[in-house]
Parts: sequence; structure tokens; C-alpha cells
Amino acid sequence: MTNSVRRIPSGFTFIDQNWGGIYRGGSYLLIGPRKSGRTLIGLQFALEAAKSNEVCLYFTLMRPKDLMIQAASLNFDIQTYMNQNLIIVVRVAPPNDIYEMYNPDDYLVEYLNDIVTVVEQYHPTRIIFDELTPFVGFRNLDYLKDAFLHTLETIEERDITSLFIISEPATQKAQSIVEGLSQYVTAMIRLKKDAYGKEDRYQGGFVTITPNVGHTEGQFSSAYRIEPYKGVTTDLSFEATSVTDEFISPPPPPTHRFSKPTMVDVPSEPYAFSNVYNYNDFLLILNNQIALYKSTGQSFNLISFRLDPAAQTRGLLTLNQLQNAIRISTNKKDKLCIIDNKIVVLLVRGSLKSVVDLISSVQNNLPSRDTNYINAVLDFISIYNLEVDDRIENGESMMELVLSSDKPHSSTYQPLNKYIG
Repeated sequence: MTNSVRRIPSGFTFIDQNWGGIYRGGSYLLIGPRKSGRTLIGLQFALEAAKSNEVCLYFTLMRPKDLMIQAASLNFDIQTYMNQNLIIVVRVAPPNDIYEMYNPDDYLVEYLNDIVTVVEQYHPTRIIFDELTPFVGFRNLDYLKDAFLHTLETIEERDITSLFIISEPATQKAQSIVEGLSQYVTAMIRLKKDAYGKEDRYQGGFVTITPNVGHTEGQFSSAYRIEPYKGVTTDLSFEATSVTDEFISPPPPPTHRFSKPTMVDVPSEPYAFSNVYNYNDFLLILNNQIALYKSTGQSFNLISFRLDPAAQTRGLLTLNQLQNAIRISTNKKDKLCIIDNKIVVLLVRGSLKSVVDLISSVQNNLPSRDTNYINAVLDFISIYNLEVDDRIENGESMMELVLSSDKPHSSTYQPLNKYIG
């Protein structure tokens, strides 16, 4: 039995130096605030797997391009490994609308079950989930613990090493959730950002690794910083110490600048909302939505708005104007993609009523509400409404149905005013 349990490099030197690596098949929980280096550590874990020719599943809320930029800061060409299917990026959409439901727990548990579904499809040796926070807001904490434990045990049975990234709890409820999850993992990694704002060209803070099972070397803590091409590193002037020894804390901040930490309310960074995606990003989201449909039965519609080029020639409507009318008519959870003269909308809560409501809203948001203008411009807009069903295999096949229906005399695209009546 002992021969089957071995340690492998984590990619984070602080763990590898103090614990000799992480356990194959172990599960680890990384906790930290925003901009503390959590994603970078996740990427360091993924890079270590890829360098060993192991398949790594990387679940992320980020756009693939943003993830590539983050990886590039580590001098990590993640695209190369993605092309080799060594790193498989799975983009997940946060379940924002679920929390408005009467009992969101039944829907949230399906997200945890989906992890297992994707794992069974790709057979990875490591998974990173960045980040888990939006998916664990259960009202019933016992239900959450049971669902999370079932997910972990299913993954561990396949000898898969997992890293789950979660936000630093900001409320008592969030603290209870994190504590509930922490008791089931092999070990925790906790990041604390530098609270003193000392002058340093690098961001950083304090990291603590705490074992639950194994890692008998004990708990270790150290200052860390984020450096270009290195990522999160603890290679500083003072050494980490085991908590079994006398703890050596980092030097205090200069007294001439700070007599004590000042607590201030820092506004969150502005978030420029955009639900318009390029084709590849849109496909990732569409595939996730199809997987959700197959696991929960949650239906959705794919709607393509096609603009006749003659509309722009006659000065009635441009593609950008139509795009803007559609964008402001959709919810944040709905996704858009522009392909040639078509604007494709993923309507995540699809129904005939929601399709009609969307079309009516688009009409109201056109450049003019003049009746003569509306009647004239509607002749140049047609739509194709496709509802997901069991015949749909993946996002590529669903998009192919939309794009192949774009023929001069195709009966699939219908005039917009047919739906408005």
C-alpha cells in the first residue's frame, strides 16, 4: 500500500522544499483573497503536471485569453500544452441566477457532479478548480459537506490529485463553508496579502501550509512575493520555520511611516461588463451549457440574428447598431458571439416566451422607434431559433446547425416580424 502512495512535485517550491511535494491522489484547498497569487499557484501546479506529460484539467471562470496572459507572466506557454491536450481548459459560468431560486442547493450540487462527469471524460492525473467560491454557497451546510466529500472520494478513487481554489471568507457563513470543506482535504494552503503596504516592486504577503492527513513534517509559514517569470515564490531573505519551533515573524513595517495598520474601506475594482465573446470562448461556454443540460435537464436556446447587408447599404441599420440593440436587450447571464453578418445569442433560460420577449426588446432598442422605420428595417432582419435537445452532441455541432442554415433561400431563418406578430 505504501508503494502506491507517493509524493509528486507541486510546482510551488515552498511546498516541495518543506513537504517533499504533494501526495498523488491527495486533495488540497488553496484559500486567499483577490490578487493574492491564487491563480498563479494554480498555474504552477498545472505547469508541473504538463512538464511531466500528465493530463491536467483546469476549470476556470476566466476567459481563455486572460488565462494565457496570466500563464505568460510565468513564462508558461499554456497554449502549447493545450494543443497537446496535456492541459485541458474548461471554462465554467458562475451560477449567479441559481441563488434566486427557492432551493438553490439542488442545482449547486449538480455543478459538483459535473466535475466528476468531465473527469470521467478526460481521465486527467490532476485537476485545478479556480475558483470554487460561486459554487459552494449552499444553504444547507450538511448537504454541501456530503456533496463535496462525494466529489473528493470519486476523484481520489481514480488517483487524481486535486487543487481547489476558494476566496478568503468575508462573512460568518462563508467562514463556516470554508471550515466545512477544509476538514475533508489532505491539506490547506492559505495566502494572506501584505496588510502594511510597504514599498516593494512586487506584491506579496504570507503563506501557511497546514496538513490534515499525512505531511507529518508539520505546518510551515513564510513570507512570499509574486515575481515575473517566477510566480509565487518564498525565496526571500528570511526562512520559513516550522510551527513546532519558535516562530520568526517578518520585520515590522518602518515606524516612521506606519505606527499601526490603518483599516480603510477599499472600493472593489470596477468591472466592465461585456457578454460578447469571440468564437472559441463562446464555444467553451456553449459546451458547458450543453453539459449542464445533459446533467440537469436545464434547457436553453441558441438564437441567431441575421442582418441583410442591404440594410446598411440603404442607411437603415449597421451590424454594430443591431449588436448594441441585442446586447442591451439581454441579461448578463446570456452570451453573444458575432460571426460575419450574424449575432448569435445563447439564451441560458430558454423558452418560447423568453425568445419572443428578447425579440420584442430588440425591436424597442433599435436606433428609432418610428413605425415607418421599424416596418422598413424588420424586412432586413431574420432569425434562427434552435432549442437544445438530446440530439445535440456538442457546441461545435450546434453552431454548425446555425451556420449551415445561412443559405439564400433557406427556410430555417424566419423574418423577425413573424415572431413579433
